[in-house]
Amino acid sequence: MIAVTFALPAESSEFLRRLRDRTGAERNGLRIVRGNMADQMIEVLHTGVGEKVCRQRIGNFLENQQFDILISTGFAGALNNELQVGDLLLARNFSTIDLSESNSLLLNLRVHRTDLLTAHGLIDSSDERYKIARASGAAAVDMETEFIARACAEHGVPLLSLRVITDTRRKPFPAPMKVLFDIEQQRTRLLRLATFFLAHPNRAPRMVQFAKSIARARKILASALVALISKL
Repeated sequence: MIAVTFALPAESSEFLRRLRDRTGAERNGLRIVRGNMADQMIEVLHTGVGEKVCRQRIGNFLENQQFDILISTGFAGALNNELQVGDLLLARNFSTIDLSESNSLLLNLRVHRTDLLTAHGLIDSSDERYKIARASGAAAVDMETEFIARACAEHGVPLLSLRVITDTRRKPFPAPMKVLFDIEQQRTRLLRLATFFLAHPNRAPRMVQFAKSIARARKILASALVALISKL
């Protein structure tokens, strides 16, 4: 059985659409999506964003459950100027399967094999991204993979970390992250979002472009996951 984790449904929707015989299930208080792909049984978990919710959910998800591999996937932000929106990243510092094996699995995909950083907070500033890249040596950042990796190590589950880039230093978020996503509520507060763009109408075109980039990145990631799972 293969486990696949995303932070949010906004990241997983295209992949879930490609699952056959998709059903919902509940285990250890978690909502899980099950389905089939390439004759493999798949379980999908949404971990939520950030350390607190992710650690709780991934711990419950792996409890008393055996998986052949867990694929930690979803969106990530670039820290350097080399990665572009839509690029795929294999996190070599978190992936525990043999990287020579992953090379054959991802042979037909353009994937950057580099380090990923898990941040404990939301990063808006381009300058802050530059400083973090210099200090850490990482090429991209997310908010979940480190905690997923710890849980996988504890439960003896092989891990492959594959992310798609959705924002960069040159193409940052179209609004402050606290506007785009409320980490405490684990959702976008639509009134706050609407109020911001009413007050900053010049940002609206950037939001439209960002939404298009997200949709494209989601399809790229789903196609990569389908190709990867078909070879496992």
